[in-house]
Amino acid sequence: MPDRIYLIRHARPLSAWNGGGDDPGLSALGCGEAMDAAGSLLSLAERPLSIVSSPMARCRETAEAFAARSGLPLVIDPRVGEVPTPQEAPDRPAWLKGVLNARWSQIPPETGLHAWKAQVTAAALGHEGAAVFTHFVAINAIVSTLIGADKVVVFEPDFASITTLARDGGGWRLHQQGRRAATSVL
Repeated sequence: MPDRIYLIRHARPLSAWNGGGDDPGLSALGCGEAMDAAGSLLSLAERPLSIVSSPMARCRETAEAFAARSGLPLVIDPRVGEVPTPQEAPDRPAWLKGVLNARWSQIPPETGLHAWKAQVTAAALGHEGAAVFTHFVAINAIVSTLIGADKVVVFEPDFASITTLARDGGGWRLHQQGRRAATSVL
């Protein structure tokens, strides 16, 4: 049974996602970061056995770099996608900034964020042995669940960084945080 899951934050996009119809792909720098992440995954002693990605273009394109080099098929799983913006939040950056500075215990259940956190965590942990290409907030939701932290942001994974989860008996634990961001999310 595989005892690792790799959470990869997407590489640098062309632009910040604003919550509208915008779904940017990777910038030229992001394409290089995706290739570097693919090389890092290929050099692991315990290589991923499958590739899973959020449906967002920046994640798919980051995952495609690894798929092309590894020969593994790419599976799209919307459950490992971006944190959903409530319809009543017309200004995604302002809403997201508030969420990033919050604690899970401060977020009302009716926002749906607790359900999303449980879903993204269960989905990622269900992909044993996989390289899961996902997002900043999703990685934080998964890690905060595993370490029992109340903060929404427990660390700042950089673009194309790889966070490793390891099986610990019957469950999963954080094995190694990915490289920390030198950039801000917003």
